[in-house]
Amino acid sequence: MSLEIINIKNLTKKELDQVLELDHLCFGGLWSLDGYKREIESPNSCLLVLTIDINNTEKVIGLGCFWSILEEAHLTILAIHPDFQGQGFGKLLLTKLLKEAQNKSLERATLEVGENNIKALSLYEKFGFKEAGRRKKYYKSTGEDALILWKQFEIK
Repeated sequence: MSLEIINIKNLTKKELDQVLELDHLCFGGLWSLDGYKREIESPNSCLLVLTIDINNTEKVIGLGCFWSILEEAHLTILAIHPDFQGQGFGKLLLTKLLKEAQNKSLERATLEVGENNIKALSLYEKFGFKEAGRRKKYYKSTGEDALILWKQFEIK
């Protein structure tokens, strides 16, 4: 397989079918079609897709979102298709999300992540996120706790 073009861009309605498929694959159907449409239209949401060009076909392999809440970027989704994990795409997408947050003059970022999600915790640690708390039994399907992570942006 030859990867020619990697692109990170705002989600449009054109990619919704692929995004729903990725959401179902990574999260078991966290958000609905209407939910994604609301995010596209919301001025407080930054919803990005990471696409690759495979044989002249654009394929969505990554999805990331944050909400601007006061001076904070609340990361709500970061997903990479399982077939493409471990290749640096998550790092690439998180870098772009944090850069977009800083471009909006947000001062910090926060997120919740499953306490047993070692891959995600490792990635967030590399970006300087620190544990700030815990939400007990946050994930209802598994009863797993969520760790609340924070990152303060450096002042330019």
